[in-house]
Amino acid sequence: MNHIDGFETDMLKIKIFEDDIIMGQAAGEYVSEVLKRSIKDKGEANIIIATGASQFTFYEALRTIQDIEWDKIIIFHLDEYVGMSDRHPASFRRYLKDRILKYVNPKKTYFLNGDDKNLEAEINRYETLLETAEIDLACIGIGENGHIAFNDPPIANFNDPHLVKMVELDDACRRQQLGEGWFPALDDVPTHALSLTVPAIMKANTISCVVPDARKAEAVYNTVNSEISEKCPATILRTHSDSTLFLDINSAQKL
Repeated sequence: MNHIDGFETDMLKIKIFEDDIIMGQAAGEYVSEVLKRSIKDKGEANIIIATGASQFTFYEALRTIQDIEWDKIIIFHLDEYVGMSDRHPASFRRYLKDRILKYVNPKKTYFLNGDDKNLEAEINRYETLLETAEIDLACIGIGENGHIAFNDPPIANFNDPHLVKMVELDDACRRQQLGEGWFPALDDVPTHALSLTVPAIMKANTISCVVPDARKAEAVYNTVNSEISEKCPATILRTHSDSTLFLDINSAQKL
């Protein structure tokens, strides 16, 4: 899928497309090739996948690609709200089921259960899964405050000793969830979530980051141009040896 512009900043490859549909198709094709390569090399692929409105066109494209061997793919996901049932409309487990899993049949999906009665045990369980798996690919987005997963600027730690932890969501993050239409009012947005940490994401061999929409333009600008620091957590992507940022013209408007 041809992009209208592309360049690199440090080690981050940046590709800009005419609109979010073409961007999503390009990201889907890219991810399918990475998955096929991993399956060819070792018989299976481990993938981390994100949620959110920014990923809609990517998943619409990915689930229609016919020759992906989903029965050889193991799925992990990035985060889930603390105390939220997977039946809640804003649950990320429900999102994954509705947007991708009901269309494909992966070998295994490991859900991060934010409503588990013993969150410490759930965190330990998920950390063990990540520690013992070679993550071939992480498919992520960037929040309006520059977060990756729920690593908001106040709590992001590039040297975090953990792979999974409970985090408090900052105001900008919660307002983004409200603005995307997942909740009727700000008071309904949870204050805490379970999240993969920055090192857990950076552990992936390849990172595909899909970021459309004008409301992400400031975060995209900071990701590409700011100093690499926790003030804009997504800047860490510029240090990864195989990371690609997929943008539409709206999210790239400040570049």
